[in-house]
Amino acid sequence: MARIIDYVDHPNVMDDELSYREPQGGAGDFRMGTVCTVQEHQAAVFVSRGKILDVLGPGQHVLSTANLPILSNLIGMVTNGRNPFTAEIYFINLKPLPTVRWGTNPPVEMITPQGQVMLLMGNGTAELQITDPAVFMQYAIGKPSLRLENFRENIQSMLVGQLSVLLSKQGATSAQEATAIVDNLEGATLALVNEGFARYGMVLRDIQANAFQRKAISDQEYKEKYGSFEQRLAMRQFDVAQAAAENPGMGGTAASTGLGFGIGQNLAGMMNPQMAQQQMMQQQLMMQQMQQMMNQMQQGQPPTQQQQQAAPASGVPKTPEEIEAALEALEMRLMNGEISEDMYKKLSEKWQAKLNELKSGGGESS
Repeated sequence: MARIIDYVDHPNVMDDELSYREPQGGAGDFRMGTVCTVQEHQAAVFVSRGKILDVLGPGQHVLSTANLPILSNLIGMVTNGRNPFTAEIYFINLKPLPTVRWGTNPPVEMITPQGQVMLLMGNGTAELQITDPAVFMQYAIGKPSLRLENFRENIQSMLVGQLSVLLSKQGATSAQEATAIVDNLEGATLALVNEGFARYGMVLRDIQANAFQRKAISDQEYKEKYGSFEQRLAMRQFDVAQAAAENPGMGGTAASTGLGFGIGQNLAGMMNPQMAQQQMMQQQLMMQQMQQMMNQMQQGQPPTQQQQQAAPASGVPKTPEEIEAALEALEMRLMNGEISEDMYKKLSEKWQAKLNELKSGGGESS
C-alpha cells in the first residue's frame, strides 16, 4: 500500500527556482488532515489529474474541506473526511527573480518616416517576478522542477515582442528614439509591456537596455524578407486601419488619412516615380474606405448618412489579385505578432468576402 503523506513543505528554495513539485516522482497520496507548510514568498498549488484544485498562500495549512473545497467536491469525501486522495503539490517561488539578459534576436522591425523597414538590434537586462501562480502553472505542470534557465526562451520571446509593440505605438523612427523610450519605461508604457507578461502570470519589474543599433540589410535581402511593393503598401494600410479601430477619435480624421497617404506616396516614389501620382490617389481612397469600415465595426452600427456621402465610389484593393496580395500581407502581420487575431479575423473576413464576390462574378462589394 502506498505511503500516505502526512506532512509536506519545500523550505530550500533556489534563487532561480520557479517551481518545485512534491512528490518529485509524480502524484502522491494525501488525506484530509495532511499538514502543508508554505513559506513566505511562496504559493502551493494542488493539482490532481492535470487540473488545478486550489492554491494555498504562506502559512501552515491542515488540509480540510475548508481550504480545499474544490478537491472535496471532486473526490466526494465520506463523513470522516480522511479518505486518501492522489495529487501533486507545486511550490511556486514568488520572490523577485535574478536578472535575466535579453537581446533582439531576431531584430525589432520598425518603419521609418520614408516607409522603409528598419531593423533594430539591442540588448540589456530585465527583472521579473511571478505574481499569479495559478496562471503560471500552465508552464510548471508535469515538471519535477522549473528553473529560470528553462524559461529564458519564453521570457526573451515575450519581452522582444512586447518591446516591438511598444516602440511601434510610441512612434519610434530611429535607434536613438527607441533607446530613449526603453530607458524611460515606467507607468503606462511599462503597463503596456506587462500586458504580455500577464499571460505568463509574471510581471516585468525593471528593464535596462544598451543603446539600440540599426542593422544593415542588402537590397536583395530586403526584397526577399519584406516582399513586393504591393505587399508592403498593404501592410501599412492595415497598420493605419488597425490604429483607427483601436482609437475611435483617430478614425476618419485628416491626420489618420494623411498618415496612410504619406506612406503610400513615399513607397510609390521609391519604387517607381512615375507611379507616385497614381499610388497617392489610390492610397487616399483606400484609407478612407478602410477607416470607414473600421469605424462601423467598432460602433456596431450601419454608417450614417454623412459617412455614406463621404465614402469613395471605389477603393483599392479592387481586383482579385490586389485583394489576394492584401490578404497575404495581413497574414504576414498576424504571423509576426503585429496585429491581434481579432483584428486579423475582422479584416480578413471583410476582404475575403469581397474576393469571393468578385470571383463569383458578382462585381465589387459596396
